[in-house]
Amino acid sequence: MINHSGAGAVRPLTLAWVGRQLDAGERIVKTEALHGGITAEMRRLTVGTRDGDTRDLVLRTFVDPLFVEHAEDLLKREAGVLTLLAGTDVPTPEPVAVDPTAAHCEYPSLLMTHLAGRTVLDDEGLEARVPLLARQLVAIHALRPAERPQVYEAWTTADAVVPPDGADAAAWAAATDVIGKPAPRYEGRFLHRDFHPGNVLFDVPPSSLARPRITGVVDWVQTSWGPADLDVAHCSTNLALLHGPAWGLRFAEAYEEAGGVLAAAASERLYWRLLDGLAFAAGVQWVARPWQEAGRAELTTRAVEERLDAYVTALMDTLG
Repeated sequence: MINHSGAGAVRPLTLAWVGRQLDAGERIVKTEALHGGITAEMRRLTVGTRDGDTRDLVLRTFVDPLFVEHAEDLLKREAGVLTLLAGTDVPTPEPVAVDPTAAHCEYPSLLMTHLAGRTVLDDEGLEARVPLLARQLVAIHALRPAERPQVYEAWTTADAVVPPDGADAAAWAAATDVIGKPAPRYEGRFLHRDFHPGNVLFDVPPSSLARPRITGVVDWVQTSWGPADLDVAHCSTNLALLHGPAWGLRFAEAYEEAGGVLAAAASERLYWRLLDGLAFAAGVQWVARPWQEAGRAELTTRAVEERLDAYVTALMDTLG
C-alpha cells in the first residue's frame, strides 16, 4: 500500500506515469513532500525494489499557471543540463523521465534520481560552508559545454524596482540608477543561475571535528550563459537575507579565494550585484516562506525586507 497522504500525495495520472518508469517488480511505497521550493512542487518517492530494498527518486511538478506556461522550456532545459552534467565532477541528480507538456501527467513533470544530503540554512557552521559554496560555484563556472545554454535573462529592470517600506530612499534611488545603465561587457560562463544554499545539499557530520561536504547541487531549470558575477550576486543576496548583509559581502571574496574571476571594475561588480539584489524586492514574501518552513521562523517578510535594505545600502557604501 502506498503511503502518500496529505501534501506528499501524487496525482493519479502522474503516479501511473512514474510507475511506468520503474524496473519490473518495483513499486512506489511512500511519497513525501519536500519543502524549500518556490516555483514547483517537489516530492521524494521511495521505491521498493525486487530484492526487498528501497531507492528514492525525486519528482518535480509545475502546477502554478505562471510556471506551467513556461514548463516545457524549463523542464527540457533541466533534463538536458542534468544529462550534460552526469559526466562531470559537479554532483547532480540524473534525469529518469520528463513529461514537459503534461502529455501523460496532470501537470508538467520531471522525474530524477535522489541525492544524499540535505539543505542547511542555519547560521551555525556557516563559516565552514561558505568556502565550500564558493568552490562549488567556481567548478560550475569552469564547465565548457559543447552547446551553450540560453543567454541569461535579467529578473528586474530599473523601472520595475519598488523599494520595501521604510527602505533608505536615497540608497535605493542610486542603486536603481545603476541598473538603469547598459549592462557591462562580460566574459561568458556556464551559470547555474539560481545557486544559493537552498539548492545545495550538504553532508554535515554530527562531530564538530569533521567538516561538512557538498553532496549535490539541484534545481537547474534556470541554467544560462552569462557573467560569473551574476551567479555570485545571486548567492550573495541569498546569504545576506539568510544570515545578514556581511555574509552577502563576504561571498564574493570567498569566490575569488577559491580561484574564481569577477569583473575587474568595482562599478561592474556593483551593477551585477544590484541587478540581482533589487529583483528580490518584488517577491520577498515568496523567498521567505520556504525558509520559514525549514525552521527559520524569525525570517518574517518584514525581517527579510530589512536585511535586503541593509544589504543594498552596504553595496552602495562598499562598491558605489
